[in-house]
Amino acid sequence: MAKYLVIVESPAKVKTIKKFLGKNYEVEASNGHVRDFPKSQFGIDVEHDYEPKYITIRGKGDILANLRKAVKKADKIYLATDPDREGEAISWHLSKALKLEGKNVYRISFNEITKNAVKASLKQAREIDMDLVDAQQTRRMLDRMVGYRISPLLWAKVKRGLSAGRVQSVALRIICDREEEINAFIPEEYWTLDAQLAIPGEKKHLTAKFYGDENGKIDIGSREELDEILRNLEQEDYQVQEVKRGSRTKKAPLPFTTSTLQQEAAKRLNFSTQKTMRLAQQLYEGVDIKGQGTVGIITYLRTDSVRISDEADAAAREYIKDSYGEKYAAQTGQSKKAGTNVQDAHEAIRPSDIARTPVMMKESLSRDQFRLYQLIWNRFTASRMSSAEYETTSVKIKAGQYRFHVSASKIAFEGFLSVYSSEDDEKTENNVLLKAIDTDTELNLKGLEEKQHFTQPPAHFTEASLVKSLEELGIGRPSTYAPTITTLLGRRYITKENKNLYITELGEVVNSIMKEAFPTIVDQKFTANMESLLDKVAEGSIGWKAVVSNFYPDLAEAVQIAEQELEKVQIEDEVTDVICDLCGRNMVIKYGPHGRFLACPGFPECRNTKPYLEKIGVSCPNCGKEIVMKKTKKGRKYYGCEANPDCDFMSWQKPSKEKCPECGGYMVEKGNKLVCADNQCGFVKEQKK
Repeated sequence: MAKYLVIVESPAKVKTIKKFLGKNYEVEASNGHVRDFPKSQFGIDVEHDYEPKYITIRGKGDILANLRKAVKKADKIYLATDPDREGEAISWHLSKALKLEGKNVYRISFNEITKNAVKASLKQAREIDMDLVDAQQTRRMLDRMVGYRISPLLWAKVKRGLSAGRVQSVALRIICDREEEINAFIPEEYWTLDAQLAIPGEKKHLTAKFYGDENGKIDIGSREELDEILRNLEQEDYQVQEVKRGSRTKKAPLPFTTSTLQQEAAKRLNFSTQKTMRLAQQLYEGVDIKGQGTVGIITYLRTDSVRISDEADAAAREYIKDSYGEKYAAQTGQSKKAGTNVQDAHEAIRPSDIARTPVMMKESLSRDQFRLYQLIWNRFTASRMSSAEYETTSVKIKAGQYRFHVSASKIAFEGFLSVYSSEDDEKTENNVLLKAIDTDTELNLKGLEEKQHFTQPPAHFTEASLVKSLEELGIGRPSTYAPTITTLLGRRYITKENKNLYITELGEVVNSIMKEAFPTIVDQKFTANMESLLDKVAEGSIGWKAVVSNFYPDLAEAVQIAEQELEKVQIEDEVTDVICDLCGRNMVIKYGPHGRFLACPGFPECRNTKPYLEKIGVSCPNCGKEIVMKKTKKGRKYYGCEANPDCDFMSWQKPSKEKCPECGGYMVEKGNKLVCADNQCGFVKEQKK
């Protein structure tokens, strides 16, 4: 009887797929990549037309030996690696490592691990797509060139164990640039004014917001401006000038791509990008469902497309009509114009069967698997549903020359909101009060509420907002977002506190070297352009060697110049006046994974260490002792008093020796300016260079 061999990447898929295919099929796993560049060599022959040199990955010898035995017994071999460029490359590497030339070898791929999808893929077996392989091979070679040539330079100039990466270094620069923006930000004062108005017969008061005057909007920038407005309002009557009633719709969301799934899972479930991808991989590869066995319950998790297959679309609409009613099913599918960098190879992320509702699946999934599956199911179902409809009311109120506005909206038809709503969906307390209001309604002023505010700096990046930025800038691909962030955290270039990402001292040093020596590598437009070139390789319109041969000579020249011109970052042991408590020697400054620390030079006899507190030459405004630069447990810089915990002075910005000439308080450095630390004072001056 004919024997067929199916080779997949992950052992988790073996059981699932074998169950679908029956006795004639053997299913084996390669456990991911089987060949790669050698660790000890560059692996790219620059002299001979950039030919790559691949070797078997350490530890994969036994797996390949078992696969070779299985290949000998098989009449046909199906390579069923993941349905993306990397999966295509793994299939090609397998065909080379297993010497499959001349055998009956076919490439199959499926977007979901279900019986129908797997069986259908066998009927659409094809050859390996070498354009996709070349695109992945080019990406790997570019990454290798950057990592292998620049990382040793960082070792020589800073410390061993550091690394540079084509996407990683750009992501680091984006975070550094945001940090600089935040540090240079100077808050500006503004005021808001609300009128509390009584309506006859109503217990609650209507809150109307100050808008401006008859000529248009007015922004209140100071206390003086506010006082002027309040003086003019003293004797005024408040009258309803205009009432507008209308309606609006809110469109259903698009189904998830890798990027939007990572963003929403971070916001709603507090998952890191790495955790989201790990759980999604489990849901895709297969979970054991009671009564059905092991089955993949979502489609492929690495995608930047929002396309949905006709079958899945029809099944979803049918389900919605049966479960919610005819009116809830959308007439046409939501679509989004594909960006220039979108590979529309697969569908959006969706449940493989919409009939498997989260409630039905709860017992078969872990808590976190369930929460992610529920998010994916809800979002996909919502994407096939009707828009939400709102009744809106907008009221303009006249008070002499000034105008106040109040508006509210009420859901008239829930549509997709019955399945998927977000925190920013309108919730308002003015709805009931505005229902009965018209131009004849009497309004009585009960009070004016004034509030002082200050503009806020740009927010620190979170994992979710960084992924969004990388996607918008066209940097990286769905498969690279999570590993990029994980590497930056692992190298301690950035740190994560309360969801926010902060740059560490080490990250600042590496970024400044990259910007100085390799401006092209960390340029956002250049990196995005490289992604579009890789897309052209995948389409077959550009040869991979053309991309590599244009990139490498410039990189090699930049490395050569940097080796000669870059100053070595001083991390030698600097002797301090701090005396070791244990042996009396003068302690020295050492550089560890978390930054600088004090250590006894008598190591290994004396192993005493202390945190290194760098004095900045400024006296504490609270107690007069020295201010020192400190670090949080995760490596974020701040400034505090050396007398802590007796003195609780602390500042994220570096304090200055100069006192504020307006209020006498301390000032802090923000970019090239000195700013009074007291927002109420708001004094700013240019800093002398």
